[in-house]
Amino acid sequence: MDIQKFFQKNPLIPAIVQEASTGEVLMMAYMSAESLQKTLETGYTWFYSRSRQKLWHKGETSGHVQRVLSITGDCDDDTLLVRVEQTGPACHTGSKTCFFNEIWREKA
Repeated sequence: MDIQKFFQKNPLIPAIVQEASTGEVLMMAYMSAESLQKTLETGYTWFYSRSRQKLWHKGETSGHVQRVLSITGDCDDDTLLVRVEQTGPACHTGSKTCFFNEIWREKA
């Protein structure tokens, strides 16, 4: 597959990371063509840090790695869904997921 098609609109695209066994959304990060290629080569997630302006391997310091089970592109070829097997918490805060700050919920 030609991965370059995902980067025609922007050099960085969102990658939504989902726990494959539960369907829970763990995090969202950005991928570049290079980080996607490294992910495909290694079987573990690599992203591009916009703040540090460099590639980073998820879990390189914490050991909380993400083994990739599948990667799917969306209908516009500008977002990826990465289904993983997560080791340890996904969030740098120590939370299982980065999505824990509830803003609103419909009242029953």
